Amino acid sequence: MSNKKFNKEKVWVGITPTSWWNDDFLDIDIGIPFEQCVSEMALAGYQGCSVGHKYPTDVEVLKKELGRRGLRVSEPWTSTFFTVNEMYDQTVEDFKHSLNFIKEMGGTDIVVAELGHSVHQRSVALKANKPIFSPDQWEDLFRGLHQLGAIAKAEGMRLCYHHHMGTGVQTREEIDHLMKNTDPTLVHLLLDTGHITFSGGPNDSALSLAQTYADRIKHVHLKNIRKEKMDISDEKHLSFKQSILEGIFTVPGDPEGMIDFAPIFQTLANADYEGWLIVEAEQDPAKAYPLDYAKMARAHIAEITGL
Repeated sequence: MSNKKFNKEKVWVGITPTSWWNDDFLDIDIGIPFEQCVSEMALAGYQGCSVGHKYPTDVEVLKKELGRRGLRVSEPWTSTFFTVNEMYDQTVEDFKHSLNFIKEMGGTDIVVAELGHSVHQRSVALKANKPIFSPDQWEDLFRGLHQLGAIAKAEGMRLCYHHHMGTGVQTREEIDHLMKNTDPTLVHLLLDTGHITFSGGPNDSALSLAQTYADRIKHVHLKNIRKEKMDISDEKHLSFKQSILEGIFTVPGDPEGMIDFAPIFQTLANADYEGWLIVEAEQDPAKAYPLDYAKMARAHIAEITGL
């Protein structure tokens, strides 16, 4: 087995603002403003970031503020709704809007996840109530993703699908089904180390997923899991929000985390991975001071990868 290194010119380390505030649950917030958030990202040594709800909506203002700090936008998130009625056209239009935004910001990746029937934002037991797509819904999803992927490819962009807790593409089996039935030139995979681990099945390993789909992975979210908190979430049938508040997620490098990132990074490097490595840990900033955890993760990634 080779032990390649990442190409520093083609692999970048970023972070999401979800350590500073939460974009799914706006009450998980201690009042940190946009300017402090992105300044601390830069201070911790990151090259880019995803977009949060406190960011300026004016592209020129956002470019100016991020540019001052040496940051770029890594991706916008776009929800798709191909598995629910009368949402196909709206989903395509929303995608085109996000695509235009990321192009203006100089990015290459657009992240999507199918949120039709999703329960991750609802106050229900997360795993027990996740949607199970019918054959027709799967076909609708495949068709929709192929159209979005073709739109992105024509613009020189990459569509990256984000498997996500509480959705119809959560488990390894569901990810495999999606990958098997989509065109690898149009639909790429976003590897989320935390979501696949939290899914909790016998084959739900971030390393296994990376090994199987290394050539299709074009975007990575680096999320760690506190096993003790995951066990509590499963035993008490917690919602996604309750799991976050319980402290299930943390960053790479946290000794409380259960994921070994070194073999995952090596698998991706061996496959000549090019793109973003994005630290993402939905934590309560009142309990986990964002800058401390941002620095912890950045140091851990640098130690393992040299990036």
